[in-house]
Amino acid sequence: MNRPRVPWIRTGILAVLLAGTATAAPPESREPGPGWHRVWSDEFDQPDGAAPNPAHWVADLGGKGWGNHELQTYTARRENVRIEKGRLVIEARRERFAGPDKVVRDFTSARLKTLGRLAWKWGRFEARMKLPRGQGIWPAFWTMGTNLTTAGWPACGEIDILENIGREPTQVHGTLHGPGFSGGGGIGKGTSLPSGAPFADDFHLYAVEWTHHRIQWSVDGRTYFTLTPADLPKDSDWVFEKPHFLLLNLAVGGDWPGKPDATTVFPQRFEIDYVRVYAEEIPATTPTAPTGPARTPEKP
Repeated sequence: MNRPRVPWIRTGILAVLLAGTATAAPPESREPGPGWHRVWSDEFDQPDGAAPNPAHWVADLGGKGWGNHELQTYTARRENVRIEKGRLVIEARRERFAGPDKVVRDFTSARLKTLGRLAWKWGRFEARMKLPRGQGIWPAFWTMGTNLTTAGWPACGEIDILENIGREPTQVHGTLHGPGFSGGGGIGKGTSLPSGAPFADDFHLYAVEWTHHRIQWSVDGRTYFTLTPADLPKDSDWVFEKPHFLLLNLAVGGDWPGKPDATTVFPQRFEIDYVRVYAEEIPATTPTAPTGPARTPEKP
């Protein structure tokens, strides 16, 4: 989610190319093909009403637009984020609410990150999710470099695995942001289902495979976009050689999706069945071992 941003912001993507297809909704659980082994997952199997596992996730809190003129206040309340029937639910609500800054806003939602808990350099990152719907609704599954606080954005790098804006119910987007190609200049592509059905109608599997000098996006196992350093603008740096942490959030409004209107129904639910991370299997004769989960110091 990239846009002109302050340190904790995700970015909006306007550099979007259409095309690409995806297969039908995947089964509830499946492993990727040969060459990958699972190194971490959250299956969200806690009791109903529980908070997300605090060993995995930290909640971002507050409003102030998150660099994109978003309208919601992020909270850690169970009304906005909870476990329900073996899934993580992030719920956007229309309600008057004052966050830590004491400013009353008209919407609430939630944003989770693994910063300070877990991070990985390279791997396959996937989530099986059912998207919300409606004008002004903006769900995302993405990563940023753990050097965010020192290098800043976009020098830390950002990989948007999945973004959708409510006015485009049959299209999702994958985008890369870094120095020289960020915000509206992010390098991205969109894809739709062969049936033309809205993505919010069912669960689908969204993934990236991030290896040395290559990032590849897929929906339901069908690759629709690949980037390498050769695809970047001239003189741009490939900054995707350091650990990244994961983020999940549901924004309301913002420069890219626009505001909710009279057709937008609240509450809206972003449902995540699981999030899984895989490391690439390296032949034993190869001296370089795969990088597993890298724990980063917790943010003060």
